[in-house]
Formats: sequence, C-alpha cells, structure tokens
Amino acid sequence: MKKITADNLPALLAAALSEKDMSYILNAIVQFLRDGGVKRASQRFDILLDALRQNPELAETFGTQFHRWLASIHIYPALVGLGIFSRSGFAREMGIRIYERFMPSFKDLNNLRDVFLYLFHSQNDEKWLQTVSLHQWLSLYDILGRHSEAAAFQTASRHLEQARLHALEMLSIWVAAEDLEPEFTRLEPKLMEVDSAFVALHQEISRLVAHYRSGQTEHYDTAHIAVMMEQCRAQVERLRRKGTGAGAGSSVKVAHLLERLSQTLDRLTVLLDIQTAPDEKECRRHCVRLLESLTTAAVEQHSTTLLRRRSINMLAKSISENTSGHGEHYITRNKREYFAMLASAAGGGVIIALMAGNKIRITGLGLGDFTTAFLAGLNYGIGFMFIHIVGCTVATKQPAMTAARIAEHVEHKAGARAVEGKLAKLLIDVARSQAVAVFGNVVAAVIVASLAAAAVSARTGAPMLDAHGAAYQFKSLQPFTQPTLWYAAIAGVWLFCSGIISGFYDNRADYLNLRRRLTVQPLLKRLLPLRLREWLADYLHRHYGSLAGNFIFGMLLGMTGWFGHLLGLPLDIRHVAFSSANLGYAAVSDHSGFLYFLLNLAFVLMIGAVNLVVSFSLALTVALRSRGTRIESLSKLIDTLWLQIKANPLNLLFPVQPPAAAGGNGNGGGANGKAKE
Repeated sequence: MKKITADNLPALLAAALSEKDMSYILNAIVQFLRDGGVKRASQRFDILLDALRQNPELAETFGTQFHRWLASIHIYPALVGLGIFSRSGFAREMGIRIYERFMPSFKDLNNLRDVFLYLFHSQNDEKWLQTVSLHQWLSLYDILGRHSEAAAFQTASRHLEQARLHALEMLSIWVAAEDLEPEFTRLEPKLMEVDSAFVALHQEISRLVAHYRSGQTEHYDTAHIAVMMEQCRAQVERLRRKGTGAGAGSSVKVAHLLERLSQTLDRLTVLLDIQTAPDEKECRRHCVRLLESLTTAAVEQHSTTLLRRRSINMLAKSISENTSGHGEHYITRNKREYFAMLASAAGGGVIIALMAGNKIRITGLGLGDFTTAFLAGLNYGIGFMFIHIVGCTVATKQPAMTAARIAEHVEHKAGARAVEGKLAKLLIDVARSQAVAVFGNVVAAVIVASLAAAAVSARTGAPMLDAHGAAYQFKSLQPFTQPTLWYAAIAGVWLFCSGIISGFYDNRADYLNLRRRLTVQPLLKRLLPLRLREWLADYLHRHYGSLAGNFIFGMLLGMTGWFGHLLGLPLDIRHVAFSSANLGYAAVSDHSGFLYFLLNLAFVLMIGAVNLVVSFSLALTVALRSRGTRIESLSKLIDTLWLQIKANPLNLLFPVQPPAAAGGNGNGGGANGKAKE
C-alpha cells in the first residue's frame, strides 16, 4: 500500500478498502499519524476525521469493513495478554523481551494482540499517541459506529461482548488463584482463609458473567463487585507495604507478581465498566480508555526498562527501608547520644589503627600482588565485622545509612513549610553526628597509631617504617600532586555500595525468615542447645546485613588496588580513618615536625570530606528514587537550614537546645544511645 499523505488520504483509503486487508490499512493510517510526530500527529488525526466526515460513502465502507474485520479476529488474547505481565517471572520475562528485539516473533494478524504489536512497534509511538485527545478518539469511534452497516456493527458487538465476558471470567480466576501463591501467603497468612477478597471477587464476577450469558436484559447490580474490588486493591497495597517494610523481606518475584496483580485488577475494572455502562455514551468512553490502555501496552510490550523499573522498585524500597532502620542509630539528638557516638567512634578508631598496622605488616611480607590484596581485604573485612560486633562505629559508614533515613523523612512530608524545618533539623543532626564520629575515628586512630609506632621503635631500636615507607605514606595523602581525592571518591562509592549490600542482606534475612531457619538447622541442632541456638539465630538475623556489608566493604577496599594494577587503570582507595592511622605511623617513624603533621592532617580531612560527600550523595539519590520522591525546593531547604544554623550555630557541632526549647527533654525521638548499625 502506498504511503498516505494529507493530500491522497481519501482516494488512497477508498482504493485500499476494496483490495487490502484491514490490518494493512490500519498500519498505513498509523504510519501516517506517526510521521506527523509529536507536533503534528493530532493535526493529522483531525485530517483523517475530516476526510471521513466529508465522504459519507468512504466512512460507510470503512466502518463496515472495520466491524466485519473485528468480528472475524480473536479479541480475547488482547484483553488478557496486553498490558499484563506474564506469570513466568521477572528473569524469564526479561529474557523474552531481549530475545524479541533481536528475533521478533511472527505476527498473526487474525489475533488482535498481535495486530496491536504490529501497529504500535516504535518506542516513540507513546509520545505522539499522548497528543491525540479523548475527544478525537470518541469522534472516530462515533463516525465508524454511525456509518457502519447495522448487521456488521451488531455482529462485531456480540463478538466483542463474548470475548469481554470470557476475559472477565479468566482474569477473575487469575486473581483468585493468587490466594495459593506462597510469596503472598508468607506476607499475609490471612489469604489462606476461605473468605479472601480475591476469591469473593471471582465469585461475584462469575455471577455477572452468567447473568449476561443467559441473555437477560436487565442491568446487573455491581455494588458488591465494587466493594470486593476495593478490598482487593486494599489487599494489594497491604502486601506492598509488608513487602517494602523492614522486617518482612521482598524479592523481585514478589514485586513482579504484585505488579501483575495490579494490572489484572485494572483490566477487570475497565472491562466491567464497559460491560455495565448505563448508556452508550459511557460505554464509548470506557472503550476508548481500553483502546488507550492496549495501545500503550503494545508500545511498552518489549520495553526492558519499564519491566525493570516496575519490578525492581519494590525491592529497592525494601532495601532502602532496612538501610533506613540502621540509619536511625547513627543520628544523635541529645548529649547522651552524642557522647555515646564519640565513645563508639573512638573505639572504632582504635581498632582501625591496629588494622592499618596489620595492613602495613602484610604489605611488607613480600607476597604476590593478588595474595597481598586478598589478605588486605580479609584484614579489612574481618576488622570491620569485629568493629560492628563490639558495638563501635566507622564514621564513613554513616552516610549510606542516614541518607535513607532522610529520604524516608522526605517521603512522609505533611506540609511544605513544616517539612523544610524538620528536614533542616534532621540534616543538622546528621551533620553533627557524622562530625563527631569522624573526630572520634581520626583522633583515636592517630593517637593509637603514634603510640604503636613509638612502642615498636623503643622495642626494636628502629622506626616502624623506614624512610621509603614513611615517604610513601605521606605521598599517598597529597591531594594536589597525586590522585588522592579520586581514590577517596572510589572509597566513597564502595561506602555507598556497602550500605546497599547491608540493606539487601537484611531484606534477604527477612525474606528467608533466617531466625526460624537457623533454630531448626540440622547441624546446629546437633552442636548447640536450644537457648544458645535461638540466641545465635536472633543475633545473625538482626545483624546479617551489617556483617555481610562490612565484610564485602573490606574486601572491596583491599582488592581495588590489585584490580587497578591488573587493568592498568588508576584504581585505588583512600579512606579517612586508615589515612589518619597511616599518618600517625609515618609521622612518628619519620620524626616529622608538628606543622608538617598538621598539614597532612588537613589532607586527611579532605579525604574524609570526599568519602562522605560521594557516599552520601549516591545513597540519597538512590533512596529518593526508590521511594519515588524528591526534595521539592532545594533553595528553600538551604535557606531554612541556614536560618537554623544562624539561630543556633553551636548545634552544628554539639547538641545544644535553643533557650525556647530548654524546658523540653530535647530527645526528639532519640537514637536510644545506639552507636552501632
């Protein structure tokens, strides 16, 4: 068929109606509209409408042919297949969509589902389709209906109704079958009850289908169906909340199935609206809604981005929720929590100084590059795990956790002005908490490293680091002549990743119900008594994510330099706590002057600033995106933050309540003095 233009549309359409199959004619019309793009698609749609209005014979031929064609094809597959995820799961669905890009399936043009996929195959179709108004679609529907032969129109209507009733029946069965889905019954055991809303909806829709199939003409009362539909949607939302909340555990499979269930309920709703419309006008409106839904679904049918976004968002939010729960422990709001954080960070600094010394010892063993990197990773990983177990704090682990807490605060905003004040206060609390944690880590690490270096020198009569080793440590801190800040940014990325990993494994522990699994683990049952087994299971369940995140973070720090050497890329890490410990070892070994020591300490703080900014920015971005929210006005937030700092500048460094709030307890929800994750 020749290409349709604005000039030849009536003549070419009239000629094609006597020679071509309707699906090819529709494809030519869609291509005509597609060529108009976003700017002229709506205008071209009006040209089509005008051509049909000005040529009644053409409109009658087109309308009759269209309804005869509609009565001859399979409608049902489109109603249950387009716009509804398959039950095969996320991985298989993703594989099918990727395969379709390289090896498209054969399109059966006697199947309406394949016709839609044949017509709307371009990723840009969604953009120009959005420019076509509801009024234009209704006008086309009206023209085709009014000018069609009555017999053809009625035959198509009966065919459509039978397909619609069949789709209603099958979709309701799908919904009822979700009562048996183990992933859902794990989240909501009440689904196993006989009077589940999903089963009740199926029963009501079955009665409606039987009513219309029996040929009865009176209107069916859908009040009870509406109630059941509302209950089903409420149940889906409960499952979403339980799946994304800390303590339940989610997975891509759960998110995929819930999205599929929501899509099924949406399709049931629009089909019910068409079937039970009180008049022809309402019926036309609902039919156009269904048409828009099917066209959009056809465009998105092979979109991997959409599938990934809809299926993974729920899992991302669940991980963010678990990370947010840890973040609360890193926020100090009163003096007790502040000094507890300082003590916890100082303890962490002591252990980090010993870890840094052990790393220097490992490097001096003269082992191969991989062995050295692997042992360094184990040193870091086991050390970080030990820091967590004894309840101490690594300052730079805070941003990935507290960012999720801030995102949660933004999501639950109550009013623009109120939330800006509360969010500004939370940011001040977070900044103060991180400042005292960095201070505790750095001071303790420098002091312990200096004392250790002095002790080694006194015992052996030789400095802990020779001149070359000390010079290397000082050189590694130089931010202007070395890629130190770049390496600090890489460490910041790993810090962000450690927070995501912790959230993932916490979500995994909830999903697997690790606490109960470990209490009945056969080997543990043989080795440990019940009470000790329950204690161990409870501890591992609560700290599974933190232990895994700390260990993997340590391995990432240790192995980065080896990967950089292997690939010939400038990859290494600089971490503020380890850099401060290395400074202590080098300063004592080299007998550096005090001013030179202060200069290098300033370089260490620059490393810390990059660590914190990179990890916090990444974590906050991901946490906000996982919740589908954003900070509305950054400028207003900065203004509010500045006003609060100006009113109480000391509060940025120490938890001092303003005079107006002196009479209160000043707890503000508190972190209960917990300094660990």
